Parts: sequence; structure tokens; C-alpha cells
Amino acid sequence: MFNTNYKSSLLPLLLLLFCGGLSNVAQSQVSSFVDIRPKLNSPLSRFGLGNPVDQFYAAQAGLGGLESTYQDGFHLNIQNPASLASLQSTSFEVGGFGRSASLADRNTTVNTWQGNMRYIALGFPLRNPISLNLARQQNIWNGGMAFSLTPTSNVGYDLQVLDDDPEFGETSNTLKGTGGGYRFSWSTAFRYKYLSAGLNVNYNFGKITNSRIVTFNDIEEALASEFVEDVAIKGFSLGYGLQYAYNFKDVDKNGERRPNGKRIIIGLNGNLGNEIDTDASVLFRRFSPNNQLAVRDTLRSETSQSGTLTLPSSYSVGIAYEKTNKLYVGVEYGSRSNSDYQNSASPELLLDANRIAFGIQYIPNANSYNKFIQRIRYRAGLRLEEDGRSVDGVQARRNAVTIGVGLPFRLPRQQISFVDLALEFGKFGVPNILDENYVQFTVGFSLNDNSWFFKRKLN
Repeated sequence: MFNTNYKSSLLPLLLLLFCGGLSNVAQSQVSSFVDIRPKLNSPLSRFGLGNPVDQFYAAQAGLGGLESTYQDGFHLNIQNPASLASLQSTSFEVGGFGRSASLADRNTTVNTWQGNMRYIALGFPLRNPISLNLARQQNIWNGGMAFSLTPTSNVGYDLQVLDDDPEFGETSNTLKGTGGGYRFSWSTAFRYKYLSAGLNVNYNFGKITNSRIVTFNDIEEALASEFVEDVAIKGFSLGYGLQYAYNFKDVDKNGERRPNGKRIIIGLNGNLGNEIDTDASVLFRRFSPNNQLAVRDTLRSETSQSGTLTLPSSYSVGIAYEKTNKLYVGVEYGSRSNSDYQNSASPELLLDANRIAFGIQYIPNANSYNKFIQRIRYRAGLRLEEDGRSVDGVQARRNAVTIGVGLPFRLPRQQISFVDLALEFGKFGVPNILDENYVQFTVGFSLNDNSWFFKRKLN
């Protein structure tokens, strides 16, 4: 256990000392008045709204997290809603993940594991492609719509900091946090020829609980103190997206120029910096360490403290080359204005963050009849990104390499669906202060049906 001056610098110590099992004796003496059991143990999640959760789905996870240019007729890309106008089938997507990590500071290493649901979404084109073919109509314009639910942030930490005070002796600070944010989105898009535009209307909600207990280990009769803060968030925000596809053309036998399946896709997407509401409550009390239910003093108890939270704006721009049903290569740059983040319930200073992502997908033979391995979509990617949080002026960052596959399956009525698998090998944290090496596995199911909005005709 480390001994230092708690008053001089608590913040770095929270990142240097982690894991709820570092001192079994102290843990057995005191447990929080409020039952806080983190689902993960990440000291950095103490800041802001916690650890951001990637919003892209399993197919994109194998492509390094590309979002601005990704456009597929059988997969959803909610991050850039403009892509919904290119859907060829109704798509129901659900995904989950598992993550194994090794978290280390200069002196201690801890292995952690977590897993959970990642997303659930339903999207569909507004004009059925089968109906258009039967009516011999050109698909010059179309629209798409989707509904989705995803977590946006996770908070989970269980820390203990020891301090030697000249007057009170050894004191123990136990800090715990749990909760996170979620987002329900309605997305829509419209396409005319090769230009698509889309809009996300998001409802953000969630709750974060932070707790701190201070005990005096060398004074037997001393009371312990506990500070608990709950912050609930709710409110709407907006996102946007644009995509333009430039199709290369060849001259056919009739002398007309027609698309040859090769194209360049340019994409732009982002989120506006909206203000949402917060509702905070605070509890500050003293109790006996040997009997936490024996509350001696409640020094402060406040509920329904209304406030506001400003979500930072972000944008991403990219370019991709695609050869239909064969090759896709994309690269993008993004930025998030975390310095605009403001939370009246818990003021904090975050830093702006940039990201670069690269992805490639290859399909040996999408039309192979008897060789399943030829129809698999093979994916790989790279992502380099900064995080808005920092310690002692050093900004956190994440570097990751991804690989993935898209396994196509034919369901009844020849409907094509996918099982998408992705592995991410990465490093996250504050260099030389707190490092996390991790492996994350993502699995997603994309179930498709092109009979929605199909206009049946009777002869």
C-alpha cells in the first residue's frame, strides 16, 4: 500500500491506486452506505461522463471504426445517418462485446474482464427495391429510417488511497463509482442520385453515482465520513451526416456511359453541441466504521438539484474507394470539442480530442455458390485517437488494431443475413502513468428482410 499526502494531490493518486482488492482489511472494515458495485474497474471513468462507448456496430468494428464513409445495403451505420438512404433491405441488428484487459501503473498490475450488450437497432428503406424493379422504376431517389438504443458511456471504479497524516495517523479513502449514459435515436435520411443527407434525433439519459468514504485507521473510536453524489442526465441532441458517391463509368455496347461498380465515397458526419438537463442529489454523513447503519450525523442532504450539461460537438470526415462486392478501402479524420463540455453538477475540464481511422474489406467472390469461404467479408483496420481526459497535463489516448469477418447466411426466401465478428487489440490510458492493454471481442447479428413495404399486385 502506498503512503502519501492526500491533501496535496488526490487526483493522480486515484489513477495510481486501483482495484478493489488492494487492501482486504480496509474493505472489510467499511462498505459504502449506498450499495455501489462497479461492473468494470477503470480509474479514468471518474472524470467527465465516464469511459466513452464506441457507437459503431460489429461490421465497422472490424474496419477500425470507420463511420463517415461506411455505406452498405445490409448493415446499419447510425453514426452517419446519410447511409440509411442506401439500404437495400430492412435490417435488425443486435450486438454484444467481451473485453479482457491488463491495467497497470508504475507498481501494480490488475487483470480485468467485462462484457455486455452493445446495441440494438432496426432500420429500413422507405422505397422497396423489389417494388421498384417490378415497376421498372429507376432508384434515383430513396429514403431510410432507423431506431436504435446504445450505451454512450460507462462509469466503474473501486479505488483505495492511504495517507499518513501527522495529526490523525493513517487514513483510508475508498472511492467507488458506477452508472453511465444511454442514447435512444431516431434516424432518417434522403438520397437523390448519388448525394445522401441524414439526421439523428437522440434522447440522452442515464445516471452516475460517485461515492467517497474516509476512515481513520489509527483512531479506534473515530467516526468515518461518506460523501455520495448522484447525477441523472436527460435531454435531446442532434447529429447529422452527408455522403456523396462518385461512380466511375464505362461505355457499353450501345455507346452509353454506365457505372462499372467502382466508386469514390466522400462522407461527413457529426454531432451538435447540445445542452441537456441534470438532476443531482448529494449526501454527506458520518457513521461508525464498525456499524455503518449507525448514522451519527447527516451533515448535508440535498435532492433535486437542477442543472445543465453541455455535450461537446464533434465531426468526422473521410474518403473511401469501393469496388462493389470486392474491395472497400477507407480513411477518415475526426475531432471532438471536449473543451466545450460543461456540467454544473460536477464541473470538470476536458481536452479536445482527435482521431484517425483506416479500414479495408475484401470479398474473394461474393457470388460463389458452393464455397462459403469465398463469400466471407474479410476486414482489418487501425485507429489512433486521443481522449478528452488527462492526468498531470498528460492526455489519455488509445491506439488499436482490428480484424474481423462478416459471415453471410441465406435465410428462408433467400434473405441474406450476417454474423459479424471483430477483434480489437489495443492500448489505452495515460502514457507512463496508467496503461491498459486489452483485447476486445465484438459479435453482431444483422438479420435482413426485403419484403417490408413490398407492393403486391394481383392479376
